[in-house]
Amino acid sequence: MSQKNYYVVLNARSGTANALGITPETLQQRFSDAGHSVTLDGDTDEPLANRIERAKASGADVIVAAGGDGTATAIASAIVDTDTVLAVLPLGTINLLARDLRLPLDLGQWIAALETMQPRRIDVGEANGRTFLHKVVIGFIPGVAAGREKIRGRSELSVKIGFVRYFFRRLLRTRRIAVEIKYRSGETRVERVIAIAVADNDYAEGPGRFFSRERLDGGSLSLYVLKHLTIRDLVRLTLGMLMGNWRHDEALEIENVNSVTIRTRKSPIKVMIDGEVETFEVPLHFKIRPGALWVLAPSRAETAVPEAAVPDESTPAATVEA
Repeated sequence: MSQKNYYVVLNARSGTANALGITPETLQQRFSDAGHSVTLDGDTDEPLANRIERAKASGADVIVAAGGDGTATAIASAIVDTDTVLAVLPLGTINLLARDLRLPLDLGQWIAALETMQPRRIDVGEANGRTFLHKVVIGFIPGVAAGREKIRGRSELSVKIGFVRYFFRRLLRTRRIAVEIKYRSGETRVERVIAIAVADNDYAEGPGRFFSRERLDGGSLSLYVLKHLTIRDLVRLTLGMLMGNWRHDEALEIENVNSVTIRTRKSPIKVMIDGEVETFEVPLHFKIRPGALWVLAPSRAETAVPEAAVPDESTPAATVEA
């Protein structure tokens, strides 16, 4: 990929970029020192949508999302179903997509590995026409995430302690919402839940694996229904993730579907989409778009794995109504 035309969209306000003080000038120099000629857009005063349009218009072979998961999702939304390749330079706080792609998280190591990365196709999820690369969550989690956004970039101990208190207050005050799950066959069932997540492919089990996916091209959505969440549930689920046996926890129901529609009586609602909290109108219509996006990944990510079970057209989708 060394001869490719790279266009870098830098979000200098993302977690790691901000913490390390990465500027457009320093990042441009890092690419130049490694022998890569790139066009770099670091104008954070310009709306991201405008910057992405410039990147598309440039005719670049590869658009580099230099930021967090939100930056990668925004660029992916613009180039899905095209021949343009997305490269994810993990400069965010959590960098879930980069971890799933097995990308180096260190800036120097990432730039050094760029020349050997290969394009591969991955699935994308879609919610009401909006692309997502990881998951969409409604219920308890978006409220907590909104509180996290208020302290983003602040590292004082008092702030962190305050957020922990906020989290547990939210947890103790959270009430389950009634949901109706309606399958494509017409069958329905009623549940009361704390949260529902729709993920682009399935989360794997394994010691210490938190929200980690083994593959990104399995061709299905995963529906996670969190039925209750007490402090005991939270401790048990956390320990289960650390030990690698959380998928059969009594608080969770999991199923794979090709599509799912979520409807609530309240509209609009707060939704967390790939780590960003936004407002969506309901119903929320979800579907999977297999192999719709080209991404760069280390060659070892191309190692063959068994085909995942993909629901056929007879698999019921679900409608959730609260």
